[in-house]
Amino acid sequence: MTILQKVEEYIFQLYKDTLSQQYTYHNFNHTIRVVNGLDELLEQISVSEKEAMNLRLAAWFHDTGYTISCEEHEKHGAAIAEQFLQNQGIDVADIQCIQALILATKLDHVPTNLLECIIKDADFAHMADKDFSEVSNLLLKELITTCNYAFTQEEWNQQNLNFLVYKHRYYTDYARQNWQPKKQQNIFDIQSRIEKDKKKKEKTEKREHFRSIDTLFRTTLRNHTQLSAIADRKANILLSVNAIIISICLSTLIPKLDSPSNAHLIVPTFVLIFFSVATIIFAIMSTRPKVTTGTFSQEEIENHTVNLLFFGSFHKMPLDEYYKTLRNLIRKEENIYEALTTDLYYLGKVLHRKYTLLRMTYTIFTVGILASVVAFVLAFRGIGF
Repeated sequence: MTILQKVEEYIFQLYKDTLSQQYTYHNFNHTIRVVNGLDELLEQISVSEKEAMNLRLAAWFHDTGYTISCEEHEKHGAAIAEQFLQNQGIDVADIQCIQALILATKLDHVPTNLLECIIKDADFAHMADKDFSEVSNLLLKELITTCNYAFTQEEWNQQNLNFLVYKHRYYTDYARQNWQPKKQQNIFDIQSRIEKDKKKKEKTEKREHFRSIDTLFRTTLRNHTQLSAIADRKANILLSVNAIIISICLSTLIPKLDSPSNAHLIVPTFVLIFFSVATIIFAIMSTRPKVTTGTFSQEEIENHTVNLLFFGSFHKMPLDEYYKTLRNLIRKEENIYEALTTDLYYLGKVLHRKYTLLRMTYTIFTVGILASVVAFVLAFRGIGF
């Protein structure tokens, strides 16, 4: 059995027995990818047989330190390699070279010779693979479970893009000529995903924004409609009460006023009737619908002075003309919200007029009741008018 076969068997068993399953990226599969990438590089780059062997041994051991700790795993891996290779009778000089190559795989290490350039490129050979996205997601899963990272997929894509564009480079001529174009394709794919996610997020945010606007209009229009109904009910109450008052006066008090003994009730009775009639008039005015022309012009549409959603604005217009106008309106969401805003505005003006008249109605009714009571009290106490 050759030394490489022994190392492969040892590494496989080491990972199987001691490596946590949380390491979904830095495991035996990753080591195989690095070794395969190294073999591809060594087929094209001329190095001595001993240097090639040292590179292969370094590739096998470079991530074994994860079986001890993810922190400074290169140093741990170099120690594991030293112990194993010493037992296999490897020269001290070769072991030191292998350890140096393992330490050269540190993320921030800048290679100083050809062998370090080769091992660095082999360690990142997967960045030129078609399955880079899947391999990258294995690293994301590992970071989440082992380092408590909290990246979303969108954030991870941005992290990958930043690393590929700004922090990583291939050092050997072969990798630059053959792997860099494939890496650029992966960069393009990541950029496409980021742009797609961005558009999707913007679309979602826009949908949420419009949903909030819909809720705003729905709630406000419902409240305005309820306020209008409340005003109508209050006006109807005043109409009913004062109609009853007038009926009682006409049926009970008026027939008795022709008697000289009841002459003192004439003024209080007519004061009561006067204020009741005034209250009824104002209550009717508060609920009286406004008559509109039922047509509108293009200028009114452009100036936003017409409410296209109110029947009073279009009831006299031909159907085809109104249909054409409304169809142009609903082509854009912004136009719909402008129409709803206009509808809300004019509904508010109607409510203002209705509640103003209703307030006056209550004032008249209150004053009338007080005046009538005072008049009747004075009349019964014998004070003349």
